[in-house]
Amino acid sequence: MGYRETAPPRELADLVETAWAADGGLESVRVLPDGCMDLIAVDGRVVVAGPDVSALVTSRGPQPTSGLRFRPGALPRLLGVPAARLVGQRVALDELRPVRRPGGLVAVAGELSRQSPRGETAPWSPTALRHVTAALAAGTPVEQVAREAGWSNRSLQRQCQAVYGYGPAMLRRILRFRRAAAMLRAGRSPAEVAAAAGYADQPHLHREVRAFAGTTVTTLASG
Repeated sequence: MGYRETAPPRELADLVETAWAADGGLESVRVLPDGCMDLIAVDGRVVVAGPDVSALVTSRGPQPTSGLRFRPGALPRLLGVPAARLVGQRVALDELRPVRRPGGLVAVAGELSRQSPRGETAPWSPTALRHVTAALAAGTPVEQVAREAGWSNRSLQRQCQAVYGYGPAMLRRILRFRRAAAMLRAGRSPAEVAAAAGYADQPHLHREVRAFAGTTVTTLASG
């Protein structure tokens, strides 16, 4: 069966983008940066996968794994740990915020979601968080996002580091790359993708794919 995604549990739909499961195996997989963070159940532990800025090439290991992929900015506000501390990291949940585990990942996520948002990781309301994410995903200039929200550029930069793990300009690049990768894998040509995703030209797309995926457009499209 390999890797598969399903809709998130209804009670977590505002926080979780997708649930996923992967069979065990020794083949390598390329995990692409997407602006999200995951809770992963593996070998009887719950692990927090921090936000990535480059592809992670790893093997799935012999045991099946499952996960919940949280919407950008959602998991740090539940953990109370700035996302910038977790960039590129895979950390046991117990090291960050111990919780009871009565019934697997959904129960863990539910317990976390019932706690009050914590500290610097929750500077905005959920509505503001969704607005900032959507605006940057659409390519809105950082200065405009800050101005519309009534923040200074410096405040937005600092808050994004805590909420997403990187600044707004990097988040915008990653979300654009994510959109481009999906279109390439759906069979659209690089020329179409470059125009639709908002790249200056095809060479710009190729550079960003190399930077974030560590491979070529052709290889990414066939993956």
